[in-house]
Amino acid sequence: MFIQTEETPNPATLKFLPGRTVLGNGSVDYRSIEETAHSPLAQTLFAIDGVTSVFLADDFLTVGKREDKDWRVMKPVVLGAIMEHFTRGLPVVTDAVEPPGDTDAEDSEVVAKIKELLYTRVRPAVAQDGGDIVFEAFEDGVVTLQMRGACAGCPSSTATLKMGIENMLRHYIPEVREVRAAGLEYAPW
Repeated sequence: MFIQTEETPNPATLKFLPGRTVLGNGSVDYRSIEETAHSPLAQTLFAIDGVTSVFLADDFLTVGKREDKDWRVMKPVVLGAIMEHFTRGLPVVTDAVEPPGDTDAEDSEVVAKIKELLYTRVRPAVAQDGGDIVFEAFEDGVVTLQMRGACAGCPSSTATLKMGIENMLRHYIPEVREVRAAGLEYAPW
């Protein structure tokens, strides 16, 4: 089994491409070992000293590390753990993962448009960098998005959010005034 690796814009994460399906549909972002009860692969990776996050997607995964750890030391250990997991035929997750972004019948027309743009234009681009962006809410002209995988904590994620996603959504959907990352506090202008 050959696993490719790619650097991401976030220096604390590496993207691993095992050459086979990881989740097949949707994504899951683990930020602690306590969240990994239904993912044997994520549990294995969090057991490696220095691992701080595991993001599982369609055909790749990203692993985040502590700042004081070096990828030159960690990368072979992570590669070995991923390779052993897949060659033993163990499940990646034990429960079904719901794909994000499915339009609810209760979504307003504006929310449906936002989700369509996010899931057809934005998510494929950020997946190339080892991350994901998931719609969380739209209220009073403000779109709130979850940053996952390599996007979470990435130094360039704010620029992507403001200059890329916000500008695109405001162009196509006049009701959108601003885009924010979930969990961040913003001071009023």
